[in-house]
Formats: sequence, C-alpha cells, structure tokens
Amino acid sequence: MELIHITSNIAKKEGKKKTIRYTQSICPDCNMILDAEIFERDGKVFMSKTCPTHGECEELYYGSFEMYQKFSAYWRDGKGMESPNVMIDKCSCPMNCGLCTNHLSHSGLSNMIVTNRCDLTCWYCFFYVKKGLEGAYLYEPTLEQIRAMAKTLKAERPIPGNSLQITGGEPMLRDDIVDVIKTIREEGIDHIQMNTNGIRVAMDVDLMRKIREAGVNNLYLSFDGVTPRTNPKNHWEIPYALENARKVGMTIVFVPTVIKSINDHELGDIIRYAQRNIDVVHGVNFQPVSLTGRMTKKEREKYRITIPDCIKRIEEQTNGEIPEDAWFPVPSCMPLTDVIEAFSKRPKYELSIHFACGAGTYVFEDVESKKLVPLTHFVDIKGLLEYFEEKAEEIRSGKNRYTTMLDVVRSLNSFVDEKKQPKGLDLAKMFASILIKRNFDSVGSWHVRSLFIGMMHFQDKYNEDLERLQRCDIHYLTPDLRIIPFCAFNVIPEWYRDRIQKKYGISVEEWEKANNTKLEAGLYRGTLRRGNTMEGASCALSEMHRQAELGLNNI
Repeated sequence: MELIHITSNIAKKEGKKKTIRYTQSICPDCNMILDAEIFERDGKVFMSKTCPTHGECEELYYGSFEMYQKFSAYWRDGKGMESPNVMIDKCSCPMNCGLCTNHLSHSGLSNMIVTNRCDLTCWYCFFYVKKGLEGAYLYEPTLEQIRAMAKTLKAERPIPGNSLQITGGEPMLRDDIVDVIKTIREEGIDHIQMNTNGIRVAMDVDLMRKIREAGVNNLYLSFDGVTPRTNPKNHWEIPYALENARKVGMTIVFVPTVIKSINDHELGDIIRYAQRNIDVVHGVNFQPVSLTGRMTKKEREKYRITIPDCIKRIEEQTNGEIPEDAWFPVPSCMPLTDVIEAFSKRPKYELSIHFACGAGTYVFEDVESKKLVPLTHFVDIKGLLEYFEEKAEEIRSGKNRYTTMLDVVRSLNSFVDEKKQPKGLDLAKMFASILIKRNFDSVGSWHVRSLFIGMMHFQDKYNEDLERLQRCDIHYLTPDLRIIPFCAFNVIPEWYRDRIQKKYGISVEEWEKANNTKLEAGLYRGTLRRGNTMEGASCALSEMHRQAELGLNNI
C-alpha cells in the first residue's frame, strides 16, 4: 500500500495517468523482456510497455483501481523454492523456468497434460490438432513418464506437492486413463482432479465410477454458459454428467471461460445452476479469457474482461446476493496458514500467489429463502484474519502454542454473527475442525455445506507481469522433470508448451499407424444431442425436460 500511495501522489502532476508501480513484461510480438509501467486512469488499471522494434503496447490490467488497492493489502511473498529444478543462469525470468530459486511460491496446484488430443473443436481454444497441418504432433506421455513427473512433484521442498490436475486436451480420450490415475496415486498424491468437458463420463456411468474409484477427487468441468449459444461445447451433456456424478459420489467444480460480449451476461445464471445442483457441484471457478495469438487492440477491447469486471457483473446478475465486498484475493487466506504453521512448527501449504491473479468467496444457501448468503454476511473475515496473524505471532514469540491454539478455538464464535448465520450451519465448529485436524478431510467437510465462487485470470503476452509470474503457484509438470509456472508455460508456448510437447510427442501419422485409427475418429459426434439418431433424439427429449425444469432451455 505504501508504494501505491507514494507513486500515485507523485504522478498526480502528470494528469489523468497515475503510476502505481513498475515491473517487467514481454513484447507480444518478439518476447523481448521489457520494462513496464502499471498505472491508473479513469478508475482502471493499465499496463504499458514499449519494444524498440514493435512499438508501444497498452493493455487493460485490472478493471477497478479501487479493488486493486483493497486487494493489494494482502500482497505477501511465499516460502520460495529449496529444491530447484533448474539453476539460475544469465537468462532473466521468464527465459529459464523450471522452477528456480527466484520463484516465490511452491506448487499449489500442478497440471499434468496427459494428451493433447481433444474431441471438440471450440472456436476460442488455443490449441487444436488437425491432421494435415504442417508439423502436427501428438503428445501423450507414457506411464513411466507420468510416474516420474509425479515423483518430481512430491520431491518439491519445502512443501511437497500434493494436489494435481490431470488435463489435456481431453484426458478422458486416453484408453488407459484409469492406469494414469492409479500411477499418480501410487506416488502419494492425495488430491487429484480431472479437467474435462465431461462428455465421455456423461455417456458412460461405469467410466465415471472407474475414475472415481481409481482416485479422482473431483471433476474440473468446463461449463461456459446455460444456453447452447454460450456453451455449444457441452450444453446438452452437462445434465448427464451431473447425474452420473451423483450416482458414483463424484463432486464437481464448474469452470467457465468468460469472454466479454460472448457469455459475460450469464455469470449469475451459471451460479444459479450450480446452486440448483449444490449437492454435487461444490464450486464455480470463473476464468476471464487469456487472449492468445495476435489480436488488434480493438479486438482485445471487445473480448477482454478482468476479475473486477466479472465480480461487478455477478453482483448485478445475482440481485446483490453476492456483492462486490464479499470477495477477497487468494493470498488473503495466508494468516490461517500462519497460525497452523506456528502451532505445528512445520512448513504448511500456502496460497501465496499475487493478489491480482485470483479472488474468491464462499456462499451458503439459506434453507428457507433459498437465497445465497456470502460468508462475509455473517463472519468478520478481516477481523478473523488479523486475529489469526496476531496469534501466529504470539506463538512465534514464545507463547505456549497449545494455550494459544485453545484461545483461538474458543474465540472463533466471536467473529460469527449467529443471528445472520444460515440455519443448520455451525461455522465456528467447522473452523475448529480445520484448525485441529489440518487435513483434506476437514476442508472437505467445509465444502459439503458451501459453494465456492472463484476467479482466476491467467495472463497473456499483452498483460504478462513478471512480478506476478514469480509468485505463480499453478504449475505444469513436464517429462524433462521441470515444474513450470502456468503463465510461462502457456503464455510463451514457443519456449515451453509447444516446444516440450513436440520434443516428447510423435507425428500424427505415426500415432495413427500405431493405433490403427484416424485422429478425426475421436471427435465427438453429438450422441446425446437433440436430433442425432433415434437414440440421441430420445436422450435429447429427456434432457429437454430436465433443462426445462432447471430453466435452462432458453434457445
């Protein structure tokens, strides 16, 4: 906050533009590392950088300077890396990611790409393999490579990686996906989520059951809207995926990619749909679109949407049930980590990403009114976080940790307004369980009664902030046994994603010959969609009834 205050006052003399801070970024044309300015203008935050070859690039960075200031209070460095996978050399960040000792956050969630095949052809996707493209290749790591990547994650220090997302492409296209899951579990990874469009498990309840029994904790399910127009990807298949998840005890997180002018008018409806399925859907994690490829400024302005923009739309579209002040940046939960860490005297899992990367809130459904009640409506979150930090400092200063922790548990109720707390909910008891048990089971009990609403805005070449990148805690595992931050791996694919996958992949022709099939044979043919064969038509009719009941059949 001090930096923002000082630089803003100095820059007032310049007129409307007020400098917030300076960082480094990259040229969207040539990837040259550039000095960049983060500044405020007309209540919004922008980034500006100038390449000596390609000129100036100015981009919207954050849609609200007020929210930027509020969230910046939670800016903290993490534990860093004690077990680097690459050594620091003359190359500057982000030219040698891997992780290195300059990185300030351990792996909060690691992605493992198990295939780059997909059964859909979505217009906005940054990767689509098509036979006939020059240099096209298939990437599918072997089980041995998968095991080695999982071992690398568990070897991370000071915090061994323990949360992994299986992703792609579409992971469910692998015939050996159950073996993939079991292999990862065998290496001690406790939490596995499957990033999927849900189509394969919608059509096959036994497949859903198999991946659940093999060790998948939840589905990270793509869900871009509540109408066929906004969600042509899997609109018709979603109800079947939900029903099969209920049958096998699988939980789901909806993952909408938010694109301004395309689906940003349905954010509230997406949350309402999740609410109606709260027995199986435990979260909605919105992802404002990362604009990849070369785009004109006019095109970027058409599609660019940031975290504050989404939050404001959600407030409007939920009739104020989820207001702007209900949201906190991801690193705001670090005081809870601090008090647990001080008590246990061991390093603990933390979420130390940059405050501009993500935000979240928890909402609870009122049993009687069916309205969504944010956690902030009945809990003094700011006061509670300050109290956790105070007690952590007391323990670090030598006060008896058992006595202090007992004080914490006894004091939890003082931060909860029991009159406003939804009926049937005992939040203080939940917090006490999390503090005392300190494991995934206690966190899981929290999610049973709540709906997490999150926001994660991944960067692109126009807004890449290397200060954010060094704090990234969403990483990728690669067969060369590196752990690469998300916003290096995907933002500069020619250095990371594409180069690595091509190195460890095979040509389309080789894959087709080895598997005795054509790549196009894996594309989804719309089996569950309206009017597709008699069986499909029957399924579609049933689905239309379900959609009508849920208020989603708005074509």
